[in-house]
Amino acid sequence: MAEKKLKIPVKKYKGETAVVSARLPNSMIKELDKIAEDTGRNRNEVLMMCLEFALENLEEE
Repeated sequence: MAEKKLKIPVKKYKGETAVVSARLPNSMIKELDKIAEDTGRNRNEVLMMCLEFALENLEEE
């Protein structure tokens, strides 16, 4: 039987942070909360990962 290992990635942002407020549709918040629950993360971590992915893959026209 293969040994199970818990892998937790290192957080990229350890420096200063700021609070940002945004209005999101309730349906999107529910989706984010479901992802957070399923992955053991909190909503903020999921949002940061999504935003980081979007910024890294954004193509400006």
